[in-house]
Amino acid sequence: MDDRMVRVVGILIDSFFPLLKAGLMFTVPLTIISFSLGMIVAFTAAIIRVLNIRILDKIVKFYVWIIRGTPLLVQLFIIFYGLPSIGITLNALVTAIIGFTLSVGAYGSETIRAAILSVPKGQWEAAHALGFSKLQTLQYVILPQAIKVAIPPMANSFISLVKDTSLAAAVTFSELFNVAQQITARTYEPLWLYMEAAFIYLMFCSVLSVLQSRLEIRFRKSGD
Repeated sequence: MDDRMVRVVGILIDSFFPLLKAGLMFTVPLTIISFSLGMIVAFTAAIIRVLNIRILDKIVKFYVWIIRGTPLLVQLFIIFYGLPSIGITLNALVTAIIGFTLSVGAYGSETIRAAILSVPKGQWEAAHALGFSKLQTLQYVILPQAIKVAIPPMANSFISLVKDTSLAAAVTFSELFNVAQQITARTYEPLWLYMEAAFIYLMFCSVLSVLQSRLEIRFRKSGD
């Protein structure tokens, strides 16, 4: 093994735990917080669309149109670099949470809405015949069925969000990829360090994929 490869191996060994630590301390919590808040937004937006609440429905449609029609990176730049020009300054963490929450909320609302609409109309009619209101029908009849349909795509969204958090490096948030960039700037070994960062992302997503599979199996069994 030549001197350069010895140096590269040493750098990779030294950088592994700092990268893993950044992933566990910043990437994972950012993902969980943003996804949790995003789910609240998604459920609220989906119910507004399903119930066709007049003015709110138009606002939700406009919000979903804007978020789904523009790149997430551009949205983060607008929040972090653009808003200060009108007197609104947010730190990197708040920017990342807002950006990812809005993104999860917009995409998630369409997933949840589609899951709700996949429930046969006869379920609505039967509940109405029993004297249930629309909200009661949603709560007790429709949502329990829709959630089982929505779980696989929402789990995929969560895994995708883990990878999307790397975009937070563009607004200086010190998550996994940002730390990889900092180490690369000192060592001048971008290929190996970015591959190492990719490997750690792969580790996280592989664990989540296993958990997703188990969750889906559990829900399928509960529905039998």
